[in-house]
Amino acid sequence: MDNTVRISLPSNSTPRLNDSDEDELLPPDIIVNESRHLLGLEHDIPRYMTASPLPSARINDSSPKDAWSTFKIRSKYYLPILQWLPLYNMHLFWGDLMAGITLSCLLIPQGLSYATALCKLDAIHGLYAIAYPAITYAVFGMSRQMSVGPEATLALLVGSSIANANGGEDGNNVDPLAWATLMTIFVGIFTFLLGIFRLGFLDSLMSRALLRGFISGVGLVVALQQGIILLGLVTLSEENGISEASSSIARLIFLIKYIHQSHPLTASLSAVAVTFLLSARILKSKLVKYKWLQLLPEVLLVVIISCILTSYFDWENKGIAILGDIENKGFPLPSVPMFPESKYMKDLLITAAMISIIGFVESVVIAKTYSSKHNYSVSANRELVALGVTNMVSGLFQGIPAYGSVARSKINDKAGARTQMACLIAGVMALLAIFFLLPYFYYLPKCVLSSIIFVAVLSLLGELPEDLHFIFKIGAWRDLALLSVTFFATIMISLEFGTLIAVSLSLLLTIKQTSYPRISIMGRVRGTNNQFKAIQDDPDVVEHLEDVLIIRIDEPLFFANTGQLKDRLRRLEQFGDMSIHPSESPRLGQLSYIIFDVDNMPNIDASAVQILYEIVEAYHARGVKVFFVRLRDQPTNLFLKSGLLDVVGPGNIFMLLTDAIDVIEKDLVNQG
Repeated sequence: MDNTVRISLPSNSTPRLNDSDEDELLPPDIIVNESRHLLGLEHDIPRYMTASPLPSARINDSSPKDAWSTFKIRSKYYLPILQWLPLYNMHLFWGDLMAGITLSCLLIPQGLSYATALCKLDAIHGLYAIAYPAITYAVFGMSRQMSVGPEATLALLVGSSIANANGGEDGNNVDPLAWATLMTIFVGIFTFLLGIFRLGFLDSLMSRALLRGFISGVGLVVALQQGIILLGLVTLSEENGISEASSSIARLIFLIKYIHQSHPLTASLSAVAVTFLLSARILKSKLVKYKWLQLLPEVLLVVIISCILTSYFDWENKGIAILGDIENKGFPLPSVPMFPESKYMKDLLITAAMISIIGFVESVVIAKTYSSKHNYSVSANRELVALGVTNMVSGLFQGIPAYGSVARSKINDKAGARTQMACLIAGVMALLAIFFLLPYFYYLPKCVLSSIIFVAVLSLLGELPEDLHFIFKIGAWRDLALLSVTFFATIMISLEFGTLIAVSLSLLLTIKQTSYPRISIMGRVRGTNNQFKAIQDDPDVVEHLEDVLIIRIDEPLFFANTGQLKDRLRRLEQFGDMSIHPSESPRLGQLSYIIFDVDNMPNIDASAVQILYEIVEAYHARGVKVFFVRLRDQPTNLFLKSGLLDVVGPGNIFMLLTDAIDVIEKDLVNQG
């Protein structure tokens, strides 16, 4: 026997129901057990009388009660080091120490490579871009495994912008170091502002296909650029007009034309270095169970061995270009570099904004990946603030842009990093290298530095086949087109144009998707009277109703997604399916009734209410009766204030879809 009693709704309450109309029950606060109702115990029910064996949760309110307590709690949130450092212990330290040393063995050669080969700056600025950002991020950052430092993609954007600024008829228009460091400061400012204005959600707006096309294009551009150095053709390329501003197509044509004139010793050393680095990576991926192999610093080994061999065999005098003397500038004082002429500022700011977007998208993905793996939380907005401060500090101390790296973060995690201390140790190791190791890099061959970059970008290109296989597997042809557009724009026109295309298309696609309201046309399940489903879910079982259109709105309505609502309703009214081309003849007859099922519309804004007001008036002018079912509280209030509720008519608002259908059936009978 059903031991419940149904209590009628008061006149001022809002109708509400669940997804199914079969044997519909009112919400739990209205349907109560009969004995409790008779005893008057609805609102104070002892534990032993509750129907569920699960006890109610007790909220532990530990919010701060005074200003000092609030400051201490908030400071731990905004300065994560205040949270993890007091809880630090030696058990964590040994893992972080091993990870920091392992990371620095990779970071230091990479920093030297990116600064000299990609940005065309002195090698020491690559080390500044490791030390200061790593230490700063350890203070402000939330990710425990992410490695922050210079990246090939971003360093190439800096180098390309310098080459473009100095590529005019006037020659050297800007100071490369001032340009690079000023750009880094603006990169930090843009990233910081993105975090302050809580725009961390923007990382999800960047299409994976667009990002993959751009990164793969950058990988190919870098590979072609470094190919000239690997083969010892730098002098010959300059004689043939190949400069930093030259296109990738021009470099490719040059390599094909002059590859037979490669410097034998340089090409051989490059081939050995690339082969060793690739072999080490392959072995590490195959032999995962050997942890000592995973920690093998193959990049550092190549650097040390090549320096020893160059010095011993006097390769410097046999045609191999070496790094040479690196001026030790010590700790630079923080300073804002000189601004270029105003006509160059636009290009600088645009490139800085692009670097900011690309850098934070990849960094936030890394942070979320490892926070999920190790079960701790990160905030995208807090990461933006941390990365912004990191890059501002890097620019003030003569560094280049620094963001998270997928490959380095993976190594950091495998090496045992469990807190931000690993990043801090890597930064300290870079500082030690600045003071004590610079003289030992004198004999480091430039082709070895290019080999390090070449292998790094090969890993970027190595991810492309997997994505292409997935795209072809599921037939995502639009994604393939987007990937191709950004890829060819990057390699055939310029890095800046490829970046602009990737960002612009991502924003346009997002706007397009949000501008179309998600609505479905519903029908009746064949053989039933009170079961309704979206027709597109099962068109063979669900049928249209004659003279009646049932529209289910599946999301909140606001100014951005209601502009197309009238047009979509008109097409659904004529064809019953948005996939039918509007040039075809209408497939449905004249409409007499329309029902809006708005259970999935929890809120609505003023612009959307105005649009609905116009839609209802237009239907009334055509003699079509309008009904709303499952209207929630917030939309009901706006309907009431705007007068839309009066236009629809209080008698045309129902709790159940079947109630509206019953009224329509009675109306049809009366008309008949």
